[in-house]
Amino acid sequence: MKILAVIPARGGSKGIPGKNIKLLGGKPLIAYSVEQAMASKLLSKVMVSTDDKVIAVLAGEYGAEVPFLRPDELATDTTPSIEVIKHAVAFLELQGEYYDAVCLLQPTYPFRKKGFIDEAITTFIEKKTDSLVSVLPVPHQFNPHWVFEADEKGSLQVVTGEKEIIKRRQDLPQTFFRDGALYLTKISSIKQGTLYGDNLSYILTDSQLYVNIDTSGDWEIAEQKLSHFLAQI
Repeated sequence: MKILAVIPARGGSKGIPGKNIKLLGGKPLIAYSVEQAMASKLLSKVMVSTDDKVIAVLAGEYGAEVPFLRPDELATDTTPSIEVIKHAVAFLELQGEYYDAVCLLQPTYPFRKKGFIDEAITTFIEKKTDSLVSVLPVPHQFNPHWVFEADEKGSLQVVTGEKEIIKRRQDLPQTFFRDGALYLTKISSIKQGTLYGDNLSYILTDSQLYVNIDTSGDWEIAEQKLSHFLAQI
Protein backbone atom coordinates (compact mmCIF):
# COMPACT_ATOMS: atom_id res chain seq x y z
CA MET A 1 0.00 0.00 0.00
CA LYS A 2 1.34 3.41 -0.98
CA ILE A 3 0.82 5.85 1.87
CA LEU A 4 1.46 9.58 1.76
CA ALA A 5 2.33 11.35 5.00
CA VAL A 6 1.03 14.92 5.16
CA ILE A 7 2.27 17.20 7.94
CA PRO A 8 0.24 20.45 7.92
CA ALA A 9 2.16 23.42 9.33
CA ARG A 10 0.92 26.89 8.57
CA GLY A 11 2.93 29.97 9.53
CA GLY A 12 0.22 31.78 11.47
CA SER A 13 -0.50 30.81 15.06
CA LYS A 14 -2.41 32.98 17.52
CA GLY A 15 -1.97 30.86 20.64
CA ILE A 16 1.80 30.52 20.30
CA PRO A 17 3.34 32.81 17.65
CA GLY A 18 5.71 30.90 15.37
CA LYS A 19 4.69 27.66 17.08
CA ASN A 20 5.87 25.25 14.41
CA ILE A 21 9.43 26.61 14.41
CA LYS A 22 9.63 27.36 18.15
CA LEU A 23 12.36 25.32 19.83
CA LEU A 24 11.29 22.45 22.07
CA GLY A 25 14.29 20.79 23.67
CA GLY A 26 16.55 22.64 21.24
CA LYS A 27 14.66 21.44 18.16
CA PRO A 28 11.87 23.09 16.10
CA LEU A 29 8.47 21.67 16.99
CA ILE A 30 7.83 20.52 13.42
CA ALA A 31 11.06 18.51 13.44
CA TYR A 32 9.59 15.93 15.81
CA SER A 33 6.82 14.89 13.41
CA VAL A 34 9.09 15.02 10.36
CA GLU A 35 11.75 12.84 11.99
CA GLN A 36 9.17 10.32 13.17
CA ALA A 37 7.67 10.10 9.68
CA MET A 38 11.09 9.76 8.07
CA ALA A 39 11.87 6.86 10.40
CA SER A 40 8.81 4.94 9.19
CA LYS A 41 9.43 1.92 6.97
CA LEU A 42 5.87 1.89 5.66
CA LEU A 43 5.32 5.49 4.53
CA SER A 44 5.96 6.03 0.83
CA LYS A 45 6.49 9.80 0.96
CA VAL A 46 6.72 12.44 3.67
CA MET A 47 5.62 15.94 2.78
CA VAL A 48 4.89 19.15 4.64
CA SER A 49 2.06 21.42 3.55
CA THR A 50 2.85 24.98 4.59
CA ASP A 51 2.32 28.56 3.49
CA ASP A 52 5.51 29.70 5.21
CA LYS A 53 8.95 29.78 3.54
CA VAL A 54 10.86 29.44 6.82
CA ILE A 55 8.87 26.33 7.77
CA ALA A 56 9.44 24.96 4.27
CA VAL A 57 13.20 25.33 4.58
CA LEU A 58 13.28 23.76 8.06
CA ALA A 59 11.09 20.85 6.97
CA GLY A 60 13.43 20.19 4.06
CA GLU A 61 16.45 20.21 6.35
CA TYR A 62 14.90 17.43 8.40
CA GLY A 63 14.10 15.35 5.32
CA ALA A 64 10.54 16.16 4.30
CA GLU A 65 9.51 17.19 0.82
CA VAL A 66 7.80 20.55 0.36
CA PRO A 67 6.62 20.53 -3.26
CA PHE A 68 4.56 23.73 -2.99
CA LEU A 69 3.63 26.60 -0.72
CA ARG A 70 0.03 26.27 0.38
CA PRO A 71 -2.27 29.03 -0.95
CA ASP A 72 -3.40 31.65 1.56
CA GLU A 73 -7.05 30.62 1.38
CA LEU A 74 -6.05 27.19 2.76
CA ALA A 75 -3.92 28.62 5.57
CA THR A 76 -6.45 30.31 7.85
CA ASP A 77 -7.50 29.57 11.43
CA THR A 78 -10.66 27.92 10.14
CA THR A 79 -9.27 25.83 7.27
CA PRO A 80 -10.31 22.18 7.83
CA SER A 81 -7.54 19.58 7.68
CA ILE A 82 -9.46 17.64 5.05
CA GLU A 83 -9.18 20.57 2.62
CA VAL A 84 -5.42 20.78 3.19
CA ILE A 85 -5.10 17.06 2.46
CA LYS A 86 -7.31 17.20 -0.63
CA HIS A 87 -5.16 20.03 -1.97
CA ALA A 88 -1.96 18.03 -1.42
CA VAL A 89 -3.38 14.90 -3.02
CA ALA A 90 -4.67 16.82 -6.05
CA PHE A 91 -1.32 18.56 -6.50
CA LEU A 92 0.62 15.30 -6.46
CA GLU A 93 -1.83 13.56 -8.79
CA LEU A 94 -1.26 16.34 -11.32
CA GLN A 95 2.43 15.37 -11.12
CA GLY A 96 1.52 11.73 -11.79
CA GLU A 97 1.87 10.57 -8.16
CA TYR A 98 -0.94 8.41 -6.81
CA TYR A 99 -1.41 6.99 -3.32
CA ASP A 100 -3.78 4.55 -1.64
CA ALA A 101 -4.03 6.37 1.68
CA VAL A 102 -2.93 9.48 3.58
CA CYS A 103 -1.35 9.58 7.03
CA LEU A 104 -2.02 12.94 8.69
CA LEU A 105 0.55 13.86 11.34
CA GLN A 106 -0.16 17.08 13.19
CA PRO A 107 3.04 18.79 14.39
CA THR A 108 1.21 19.94 17.52
CA TYR A 109 1.51 16.34 18.74
CA PRO A 110 5.30 15.89 19.02
CA PHE A 111 5.65 12.78 21.17
CA ARG A 112 4.91 9.61 19.18
CA LYS A 113 6.83 6.64 20.51
CA LYS A 114 9.31 4.78 18.31
CA GLY A 115 7.56 2.49 15.81
CA PHE A 116 4.11 3.96 16.51
CA ILE A 117 3.45 5.12 12.94
CA ASP A 118 4.28 1.72 11.43
CA GLU A 119 2.23 -0.03 14.11
CA ALA A 120 -0.74 2.16 13.15
CA ILE A 121 -0.26 1.48 9.43
CA THR A 122 -0.04 -2.29 10.03
CA THR A 123 -3.27 -2.19 12.04
CA PHE A 124 -4.95 -0.09 9.35
CA ILE A 125 -4.00 -2.58 6.63
CA GLU A 126 -4.99 -5.62 8.69
CA LYS A 127 -8.36 -4.17 9.71
CA LYS A 128 -9.17 -3.23 6.10
CA THR A 129 -11.14 -0.19 7.24
CA ASP A 130 -11.61 3.16 5.52
CA SER A 131 -9.67 4.94 8.24
CA LEU A 132 -7.84 4.65 11.53
CA VAL A 133 -7.47 7.25 14.27
CA SER A 134 -5.28 7.41 17.37
CA VAL A 135 -7.20 7.60 20.63
CA LEU A 136 -6.98 7.58 24.40
CA PRO A 137 -9.63 6.27 26.84
CA VAL A 138 -12.09 8.81 28.21
CA PRO A 139 -11.70 9.05 32.02
CA HIS A 140 -14.73 7.39 33.61
CA GLN A 141 -15.98 10.62 35.20
CA PHE A 142 -16.29 12.13 31.71
CA ASN A 143 -17.80 9.07 30.07
CA PRO A 144 -20.72 10.27 27.88
CA HIS A 145 -23.05 7.92 29.73
CA TRP A 146 -22.36 10.05 32.82
CA VAL A 147 -22.55 13.41 31.03
CA PHE A 148 -25.66 15.60 30.96
CA GLU A 149 -26.95 18.26 28.60
CA ALA A 150 -29.67 20.83 29.18
CA ASP A 151 -32.82 20.80 27.05
CA GLU A 152 -34.76 23.88 25.98
CA LYS A 153 -36.52 23.97 29.34
CA GLY A 154 -33.29 23.86 31.29
CA SER A 155 -33.77 20.27 32.44
CA LEU A 156 -30.82 17.89 32.36
CA GLN A 157 -30.75 14.64 30.43
CA VAL A 158 -28.03 12.09 29.75
CA VAL A 159 -26.42 12.91 26.41
CA THR A 160 -26.53 9.27 25.28
CA GLY A 161 -30.31 9.16 25.67
CA GLU A 162 -30.77 6.77 28.59
CA LYS A 163 -33.54 7.71 31.03
CA GLU A 164 -31.62 6.16 33.92
CA ILE A 165 -27.94 6.89 34.42
CA ILE A 166 -25.60 3.88 34.61
CA LYS A 167 -24.96 3.56 38.32
CA ARG A 168 -21.67 1.67 38.54
CA ARG A 169 -18.38 2.70 36.98
CA GLN A 170 -17.70 -0.96 36.21
CA ASP A 171 -20.78 -1.08 33.97
CA LEU A 172 -19.77 1.86 31.78
CA PRO A 173 -18.86 0.98 28.18
CA GLN A 174 -15.32 1.96 27.27
CA THR A 175 -15.17 5.22 25.32
CA PHE A 176 -12.32 7.04 23.61
CA PHE A 177 -11.33 10.50 22.42
CA ARG A 178 -9.15 11.46 19.47
CA ASP A 179 -5.79 12.57 20.78
CA GLY A 180 -4.49 14.06 17.51
CA ALA A 181 -1.37 11.91 17.10
CA LEU A 182 -2.36 10.30 13.81
CA TYR A 183 -5.10 9.86 11.23
CA LEU A 184 -4.94 7.30 8.42
CA THR A 185 -7.50 7.51 5.64
CA LYS A 186 -7.99 5.88 2.26
CA ILE A 187 -7.75 8.24 -0.70
CA SER A 188 -11.28 7.24 -1.76
CA SER A 189 -12.65 8.66 1.51
CA ILE A 190 -10.46 11.76 1.27
CA LYS A 191 -11.93 12.54 -2.12
CA GLN A 192 -15.42 12.24 -0.61
CA GLY A 193 -14.43 14.94 1.88
CA THR A 194 -14.06 12.84 5.02
CA LEU A 195 -11.21 11.68 7.24
CA TYR A 196 -13.29 8.77 8.52
CA GLY A 197 -15.23 7.07 5.72
CA ASP A 198 -17.77 4.43 6.67
CA ASN A 199 -15.52 2.19 8.77
CA LEU A 200 -13.19 3.55 11.44
CA SER A 201 -10.59 1.58 13.40
CA TYR A 202 -8.30 2.87 16.12
CA ILE A 203 -4.96 2.58 17.85
CA LEU A 204 -4.24 3.50 21.45
CA THR A 205 -1.48 5.93 22.29
CA ASP A 206 0.52 6.47 25.47
CA SER A 207 -1.29 8.76 27.91
CA GLN A 208 2.02 9.69 29.54
CA LEU A 209 3.20 11.19 26.24
CA TYR A 210 -0.06 12.95 25.41
CA VAL A 211 0.08 16.65 24.69
CA ASN A 212 -1.54 18.52 21.82
CA ILE A 213 0.05 21.95 21.78
CA ASP A 214 -2.30 24.87 21.25
CA THR A 215 -1.63 27.23 24.17
CA SER A 216 1.34 28.36 26.23
CA GLY A 217 0.11 26.05 28.98
CA ASP A 218 0.27 23.11 26.58
CA TRP A 219 3.83 24.13 25.69
CA GLU A 220 4.80 23.99 29.35
CA ILE A 221 3.32 20.50 29.60
CA ALA A 222 5.35 19.45 26.56
CA GLU A 223 8.53 20.71 28.18
CA GLN A 224 7.70 18.71 31.30
CA LYS A 225 7.09 15.52 29.28
CA LEU A 226 10.11 15.90 26.99
CA SER A 227 12.50 13.89 29.15
CA HIS A 228 9.99 11.01 29.39
CA PHE A 229 9.66 11.02 25.60
CA LEU A 230 13.41 11.06 25.02
CA ALA A 231 13.76 8.07 27.32
CA GLN A 232 11.43 6.12 25.01
CA ILE A 233 13.38 6.62 21.78
